[in-house]
Amino acid sequence: MNIAIITGASSGIGKEFAIQLDKKEQFDEIWLVARRVAKMEELGNLLAAKIRVLPLDLTKDEDIEKFSYILEEEKPNVRYLVNSSGYGKFGSYEEVSLKDSAQMIDLNCKSLVLFTLHSIKYMEKGAHIINMGSASSFFPLPNFNVYASTKAFVVHYSHALYEELKPKGITVTVVSPGWVRTEF
Repeated sequence: MNIAIITGASSGIGKEFAIQLDKKEQFDEIWLVARRVAKMEELGNLLAAKIRVLPLDLTKDEDIEKFSYILEEEKPNVRYLVNSSGYGKFGSYEEVSLKDSAQMIDLNCKSLVLFTLHSIKYMEKGAHIINMGSASSFFPLPNFNVYASTKAFVVHYSHALYEELKPKGITVTVVSPGWVRTEF
């Protein structure tokens, strides 16, 4: 079963990746991952491919384990993994709570790495990993410090992983857009 997996699929860039990949290639299923089921089901109505809605909160370890279990049970051929979920909070170090800072790190870095590592086991030559970075990753950004730092991690992780996966024929691309009009 050839699939694409897209995190952050309920809106914004993740939703757009689902639409564009559905036009570009044929998949047996597109797995949409986000917390908002209704939004993913609406998106499914726009896609030709069959969808699987995975309502997961990627800041929760147990939800990442659910994802791993689903992969293990299904053993799909993952053609695309798009890590598009992300979270950012504006404010100085005094204004952004410890909880918000930790959740940005958990979602933007930890879950991206874990989703990637779980998915690689089910990828073959010609598969693609697309990670969402940000233009903010290239600059120290006061009042958006933790977010920008997490995206710098994504950029470096993606570049290094690209080199590691090159012998397997799996590509890794990091996309680093500037400001985009989304719900973010």
